[in-house]
Amino acid sequence: MRDNPASLASEKSALEDLERRNAKLAKINAALMQRVERSMDYQANAYSMFQTAIGLEAQVRVRTDELKAALDRLEKTNEQLILARDVAERANRFKTGFFTAVGHDLLQPLHAARLSLSALGELRDDPQHQRLVGQVDHALSTIQELLRTILDLSKLESGALRPSFQAIDVGGLLEAVMADIAPIARQKGLALTMRGHRAAVISDPLMLRRMLQNLLANAVQYTEQGRVLLACRPRSGLIRIDVWDTGPGIAPSEEPRIFEEFHRGAAGQRSNAGGFGIGLAIIARMGEALGHRIDLCSRPGRGTRFSVYVPRAEEGVVLRVETKGAGPAAARAYGLAQTKVGVIEHDAAVREAMRALRDRWGCETRFCASTADVEALVASEPGFRPLVILADFHLDHGESGLAAVARLRQARGAVTPAVVITADHSSEVADKVAAAGCELLRKPVKPAELRALLTHLVA
Repeated sequence: MRDNPASLASEKSALEDLERRNAKLAKINAALMQRVERSMDYQANAYSMFQTAIGLEAQVRVRTDELKAALDRLEKTNEQLILARDVAERANRFKTGFFTAVGHDLLQPLHAARLSLSALGELRDDPQHQRLVGQVDHALSTIQELLRTILDLSKLESGALRPSFQAIDVGGLLEAVMADIAPIARQKGLALTMRGHRAAVISDPLMLRRMLQNLLANAVQYTEQGRVLLACRPRSGLIRIDVWDTGPGIAPSEEPRIFEEFHRGAAGQRSNAGGFGIGLAIIARMGEALGHRIDLCSRPGRGTRFSVYVPRAEEGVVLRVETKGAGPAAARAYGLAQTKVGVIEHDAAVREAMRALRDRWGCETRFCASTADVEALVASEPGFRPLVILADFHLDHGESGLAAVARLRQARGAVTPAVVITADHSSEVADKVAAAGCELLRKPVKPAELRALLTHLVA
C-alpha cells in the first residue's frame, strides 16, 4: 500500500521540527553546563580564597603577637633608657655642682700658699733658699693650672660655661696675653713678638683670652729655640688671630687627633712639661661654644701655626683689656709702709698669709671674717679709716664680700678703693664687682701683682 504523499510530507516536516528542537535543546544544555561549570569554579575559588584568608588571618595573628611582644620589649627598653638618662643627668648635675661648689675651696689653699711663699721668699737672699722657693712656686702654679683645667672641662661638658659676647679691643687683648707669657719666653731665651691690627672683635673676653693664653703657652712650651709670634689680620669680615712658633711641628698623622682629650702627640711626650693633654681639647670646646673656627697649619721640623677666626665688630666703644704685670706701680711696690688696709677674709690660712705679707710690706691692717666683724670693727675703732680694702667675694654662710665692703665704705663715709679676690671666673661675678666700683683679682693671686695694685690704688 502506497504511503500518502501528504502524510509523508507531514512526517518529514515533523522530523525536521524535532531535529531543530533537539539542536536547540543541545545548545541550551551546553549553556547550562557552562554555567554549572563556572559556578563550580567560583565555588572552588571561593573555597580556596576562604582557606587563604584563614591562613592569612593566622599569620596576621602571629605577626601581631610578635609585634606586641616587640613593642613591650621596646617599651621596657625605653623605660630603662629614660632611667639611665635620668641617672646620667643627675650624675652630671652633681659633678657640675660639686666642681662649682668646691672650686673656691680648691683654689683657696693655693691662694694662701702662694701668699705665704711670697713672704717666705722675701725673708732671705740666700740663692739656695730662693731656688727652693722658686721650685715650690712652680709646683703650686702647675697645680693651679691643672685645677683650672679640670674646672673648665667640667663646666664645658655640662654647658655651665656660657659665653657673654661683647665688643673687645683686640690690640689690648693681645698685649694682655703677651704680658702673661713674656716672662716664660724670656726665661727660655725665645723671641716673643706681636704683630697686630687695631680692630674690635665680638667675643667673650675671658674665654677668648684663655684660648689665646693656652695657645701661646703651648707654643712657648714646645719651642726650644727661635721665636714665637702672636699676630692678627683682617679676613673677610673676620679677624684671624695667629700663634706662630718655630717648634718641632706636628706630623700630618697626628693632626686629626691633636684636639682630642688626653692626646699629647710626639712633641708632648718628648717634652719634660707636665699636663694631661687636654689643653687643646678645652680650646676646641671653647671655640665651639663661641662659634670661632680654629685652624691648624704645621710643618714638622719647621713650626706650627694655630689660627682663631673671630667676628669683627664695628668701630666704637669697646672693652679695653688692660695688661697685667710689672709696670711703674711695681717699681714702687714697697711704698705701702703705714698704709691702712682693711682685709675681709673668712679663711684663717689666708688671713695668716696676709699677716705675713703685712709684716713685710709694713701695712697697718685690720682683719674681718664677716659683715658682723666689720660692724664690730666700726664700733671698736671708729678712728681706723682704711685707704684700701681687700675682700674675698665668697664669705661663710652665703655672705658676699661686696656687702662687707659696702658696709665699711658706708661707715667711713667715702668710696674707699677696694680689691675683690675670687676664684669664680664667671661674667656675673665680674659684672657685680665692676658695678660695685671694685677692682677684681682671680685666685690664686700673685703677691707681686697684689702689691703693685695696692700701690697703684693708694698712690
